[in-house]
Amino acid sequence: MSDEKYFQNITTRERAIFEGAITMGALFHQFVGTPVDRDTAPSLEKAMEQSLTLQPCINSVEVKIDRETLENAGNEYQYLSLTGDMLDVKVTSEFEGVKVVVRMHYIEELQYPLMYVEEVDSSDH
Repeated sequence: MSDEKYFQNITTRERAIFEGAITMGALFHQFVGTPVDRDTAPSLEKAMEQSLTLQPCINSVEVKIDRETLENAGNEYQYLSLTGDMLDVKVTSEFEGVKVVVRMHYIEELQYPLMYVEEVDSSDH
């Protein structure tokens, strides 16, 4: 069974953006709050990348957790709960030849971990 009828009201470009954005939202709301330290950060990054690459139309997910923040945990337990401002994430989605990069990272001037469409490559569309 095809899902085409559920997306017939949007363009190919919009579908590629949708898939990247919904994956970014899933990443944020699923993983924020996860306990992390400098030793577990690499495996958490990999788990996030691998699990979210399973989403429809997702080509790649790149996750970087800010190690400097982890180094400065400064509490007796030496770990932190993952927050949006510790993440730098790129999700690449593709649908029918339209490739999109959706990005989230902390933007100092906004003091906010912003999610946005960084790139749309629809050269054939």
